Amino acid sequence: MYKYLYVVALIYVHEMSFAQRVTDSLKSSMNQNSVQINGYQRILQNLEAVPNGMTFGGYAEVLYNQPKGANGDIDVQRLILLFGYKFDDRTQFVTEVEYEHVKEVYVEQAFVNYSISNSLNVRAGLMLVPMGIINEYHEPTTFNGVERPSLDEQLVPTTWREIGIGLSGRSDGLSLRYQAYLFNGFLSHNGADGLIKGMNGFRSGRQKGAQSVFRTPNLSMKLDFYGINGLRLGLSGYFGKTQAADEVFDTPGSRVGLSMIGLDARYSFRKFTARGQFITSSISDAQEYNQLTNKDLGDSMLGYYLEGAYNILPITNRQRIFVFVRYEDFDTHASVPSFTPKNLNFHRKEITTGFSYHLAPGVVFKMDYQRKSTVGGDLDVNQFNAGVGVWF
Repeated sequence: MYKYLYVVALIYVHEMSFAQRVTDSLKSSMNQNSVQINGYQRILQNLEAVPNGMTFGGYAEVLYNQPKGANGDIDVQRLILLFGYKFDDRTQFVTEVEYEHVKEVYVEQAFVNYSISNSLNVRAGLMLVPMGIINEYHEPTTFNGVERPSLDEQLVPTTWREIGIGLSGRSDGLSLRYQAYLFNGFLSHNGADGLIKGMNGFRSGRQKGAQSVFRTPNLSMKLDFYGINGLRLGLSGYFGKTQAADEVFDTPGSRVGLSMIGLDARYSFRKFTARGQFITSSISDAQEYNQLTNKDLGDSMLGYYLEGAYNILPITNRQRIFVFVRYEDFDTHASVPSFTPKNLNFHRKEITTGFSYHLAPGVVFKMDYQRKSTVGGDLDVNQFNAGVGVWF
């Protein structure tokens, strides 16, 4: 606990020494084509320009997935409403309400942002964990592909949000944006059953701010470097232990330790864009957890993806059509503890190729084709996807 507070304090002192009049939109040193902000950044940006009061926004995706030789699925996958309220020049509130598949309702974000200085903010509430790219930047116009990358779904796992408190800000002098938070962790055991497992790692342990179990804090940090025109580099870290219900909290194996490191890069030059991401996780006490729960959690997970895209329309056009290809390789059983068989079908590979047609700022039509396979051979799927997305 003390080392977490020490790290946060160091960041605070450092950023106060570089305080400048800047926003949190990542516009400095990057041309307009490579600027990318997300939903909550846009809400905070809009609040800067208005007197005390409310602003709103949202995004939505309607998707069609058609595996070869099977029924297709067509779905209003998500409809999100974003609201922000400005109490005064220093204090704002941001919330995001999500409707999934028409019938499921979630609160994805709900936090207070307090600006101590122009480059230092204190945030508290339900927030996105800053890991990789997609977990924070998942609005449909900000990424290629009808579906979000599978690596982010399984390893990160998107959309990952928890309740916490911490600091965020930026220093244009160093071309760095930083975030550092203390969160509650994943729930590994609910008192009746283990929730995390080999197939999708920690995904089923996300607590999402819903009557979350909390005993020990977890540290989440991210640094983004934007000092080279058109390039953004990210380094993420998440460290701590999972949570468990009171009935089993002191039972050996009910909780596991997690250290997750992420590297990501985004690049834009004229009509070409590229991005890549690498995620690695080390899990302690996985053997004890598996013995207690009869699950098959690995003791490490590993994955990466690479993507390139090119706009085939003239650069002067308002509309853009990006053709792209993405390759993913990820394994939730990169290594396994003793007495847990390594499942080669948890080592997955995907190739996605298609296009994103940006009809107008905030509106995109997408099509792609995916080839999904596993090293173990149990999965060999060809799938066509199409969708329309909006963000405003």
